[in-house]
Amino acid sequence: MSQGAREARQFVRLALRLDRLAPGLVGAYLGDPGLRRAVDDEPVTAPAELAARARALAVDVRAAGLPPHRREVLLAQLAAAECTARRLAGEAVPFRREVELCLGVAVGPGDEDGYRAAHRDLDALLPGRGPLADRLATYRRADELAPDRLLPGARALAAALRARVATGYGLAPDESVAFEVVPDAPWAALHQHRGPHRSAVLLNAAARARAGQLAPLVAHETYPGHHTELCRTQDGPLASGEAEHAVALVLSPCSTVSEGLADTALDAAVGPGWGTWAEGVLREVGVVRTDGELAERVDRAMQGLLRVRQDAALLLHDRRAGVDAARRHLRRWLLVDDRRADRMLAFLTHPVWRAYTTAYVEGFRLVGDHMGGAAPVARARHAALVGRPTIPALLGADRAAVARAG
Repeated sequence: MSQGAREARQFVRLALRLDRLAPGLVGAYLGDPGLRRAVDDEPVTAPAELAARARALAVDVRAAGLPPHRREVLLAQLAAAECTARRLAGEAVPFRREVELCLGVAVGPGDEDGYRAAHRDLDALLPGRGPLADRLATYRRADELAPDRLLPGARALAAALRARVATGYGLAPDESVAFEVVPDAPWAALHQHRGPHRSAVLLNAAARARAGQLAPLVAHETYPGHHTELCRTQDGPLASGEAEHAVALVLSPCSTVSEGLADTALDAAVGPGWGTWAEGVLREVGVVRTDGELAERVDRAMQGLLRVRQDAALLLHDRRAGVDAARRHLRRWLLVDDRRADRMLAFLTHPVWRAYTTAYVEGFRLVGDHMGGAAPVARARHAALVGRPTIPALLGADRAAVARAG
């Protein structure tokens, strides 16, 4: 039996058992279907027992003699699994501690002066007069895709992105992504693993996707985002014997890096000027009512407001200020109406997923900092991380290793 194989298999079983208690905790399963069937046929394991098993397995992992990177990633995932199991057992875990254990980062409130600066940038970009929230809503409505252009636009962008990254990211010749439209869902898009090198991306028709938003969304889910990451994980660490990567545990520090890689995927694949590039791709499939350059500039300004949603989570679960205070904060700084604020609040108040917004907020910042500014270096650092599961605490070491290799 290879080094760490027993511990890896136990971790996979643990994750699959957690997924039975809260479906969706395993975002993708790349392993033996027979093992999953065997776990599904077991009696459901009590969450307190799973927490105890996670603690015991962490002791074994520390003694297994694994290489440092592999050991630390596995230990971080076990700490996350234990925290999730404790919460599922009804234990009260302080919110900031939950975020630290489950997502690998410490969080605090955002900078309202930074939010004001982002509003000034938006004010200068958006045409018309009147309240900024109204002008942003008008801009978004004007940029909405016609429903019959959603699938053609997504497919065209995915093909164009794949052509840019296939060689640099080592994509297998048999990989593929299918797109499907669903009538309504709590998300704008969802990646699903459908088998070796195969994915589906579900697009929510009710989300009324915007032309200027479609390229970041498609890159996030496909090339070189989540689909690319799973393909490379399958062909790299998993094929090399790191069997713990048969499961993608969603509430784990690895997800913070994974979401950061997905949110910076378009920057890595295209870089500055992606708005004009995307406009050209969409024009080929009949999407002509969009201004790609403006979309990119608005997107850059909105990045200054990323932490607003995390603020709302802290208001709800750390300061216990209540839903109304969180809604006011979202409306004031994100410039949204009650309907959009309440959709965000539904996610932020979910008993299992309440902390996950941090994976997007802090992941984008951490991976963006890791990539740096110059396009060739940023692309190389991004490609080096995609498919090599890691955690926020190791990003600095990873960056130093890539710099030495370069």
